[in-house]
Amino acid sequence: QVQLVESGGGLVQAGGSLRLSCAASGINTRAAVMEWYRQAPGSQRELVALLTTTGGTNYAGSVKGRFTISRDNARNTVYLQMNSLKPEDTAVYYCRARWLISDYWGQGTQVTVSS
Repeated sequence: QVQLVESGGGLVQAGGSLRLSCAASGINTRAAVMEWYRQAPGSQRELVALLTTTGGTNYAGSVKGRFTISRDNARNTVYLQMNSLKPEDTAVYYCRARWLISDYWGQGTQVTVSS
C-alpha cells in the first residue's frame, strides 16, 4: 500500500521560508517521478515542481529561483524548500508520485503566507 504523507505547512510572513516534506511508504521515491502541486481556493491545482528518477528538476515559472525540490534517499522523503514566500503562494500543497502506470497523492498541507 502506497502512502504519501506531507508535513511542514503553516503560517509564515511574506519573505519567510518553509520546508515541506513528503514521506513515502510502499514506494521507492527514486523510482518515481515526484511532484509538488498546489491548489488555492477557487483555482485549479497546478504543478509547482517535479523531480525525475535521474535527478532532473523542473519548476513553475512563478516559483523558479525561490523553491527547490529535493530527495533524501535514506529517508525516502521528498522536500520542497520554499524561500522568499509571497501571499500568492498561499495554497494547499500536495505531493504526487508517478510510478509505473499509477499515480499517488498525499492528503495535502496548508501553506498560508501573510502580507
